[in-house]
Amino acid sequence: MLLGGRGSGKTFAGARWLTSMAEQKNLRLALVGPTLHDVREVMVDGPSGLKAVARPEWRPRWEAGRRRLVFPGGAVAYAFSAEDPDSLRGPQFHAAWADEMCAWRRPDEVLTNLRMGLRLGALPQLAVTTTPRSIAALRRLLAEPALVRTDGPTAANAGNLAPGFLSHLRSIYGGTRLEAQELEGRIVESDGALFRIADLRRARGARPPRLDRVIVAVDPPITAHGDACGVVVAGRRERVGFVLADATVRGRSPAGWAAHVAAVAAQEDARLVVAEANQGGEMVRTLLAQAGCTVPIRLVHAGRAKRARAEPVAALYEQGRVVHCGDFPALEEEMLALGEGDRGGASPDRADALVWALTTLLLQPRATPGVRRL
Repeated sequence: MLLGGRGSGKTFAGARWLTSMAEQKNLRLALVGPTLHDVREVMVDGPSGLKAVARPEWRPRWEAGRRRLVFPGGAVAYAFSAEDPDSLRGPQFHAAWADEMCAWRRPDEVLTNLRMGLRLGALPQLAVTTTPRSIAALRRLLAEPALVRTDGPTAANAGNLAPGFLSHLRSIYGGTRLEAQELEGRIVESDGALFRIADLRRARGARPPRLDRVIVAVDPPITAHGDACGVVVAGRRERVGFVLADATVRGRSPAGWAAHVAAVAAQEDARLVVAEANQGGEMVRTLLAQAGCTVPIRLVHAGRAKRARAEPVAALYEQGRVVHCGDFPALEEEMLALGEGDRGGASPDRADALVWALTTLLLQPRATPGVRRL
């Protein structure tokens, strides 16, 4: 999966990848774009398309009648439109390149049929290149354990773009949702989201020399393998919260993620570990203790929906009371997705851990010292 802004080089990367696959003899490949016109004009004949990136002696020829691209070595790439998901029923392939998936009208149906056809060879592969949009199909794909993700902002390809292109668009869209999505290639909030991209931009800052308290918040995985274990480190200085690290891990056994949490707590010199116990109960505390966690462990229980728990934390961001001491794109994307109606798919483990951390540090009553006359 390559998520990139406009002009970031997604098409070039996809074409180079498919060309490297085509160098293997007699492979059957698939090209899937929003329409057949897009496949022909962008993926095949475009300035960064398959014909343009191929070596002269390896340049493929387009057979319009059969809607296919034939490579000199014998590999053949067939063109499909995402407007016709049923056209992918029946054919089978060694590999496929899917372009601008977030622009497809029925991405789930198209991807299902395409992946059913990836059944040739020892290791069928799918490459997806797209400018992201906040849709459930993309989030479900990103949550798959086997997925390898690369992010490419438009600025990374500035040397190949018209002079002034980036500065002009930033002068118009700077600091908005469109800049984050279309130029930075990031998944941003849609209608109903709690956290706003403008608030997250304003939250950038440095770690203070001293913190009053540091804690580690944990959202344990529901299953023993595969799910992510959300781990967020945060601190407090007076009335401001500082997000210090997103130490989330995926695919660990219960003993594995517990050992990771214990190591993070020791490394960050945390005073407390806060862990959601809705799924594992006291077993969460036992696992952390067995893993050598030496700091106090507080179990918390989610009695309200995720949105309701996150609303007070979102208000802290609006008030400017939270600082992100680093770049946490995966965490921020989950935050921006909270509140969406069509999210589906994976649980926002990182965002859940963040909510527990900031709730504990800034929203729960703190004991104040008093004087009693004897």
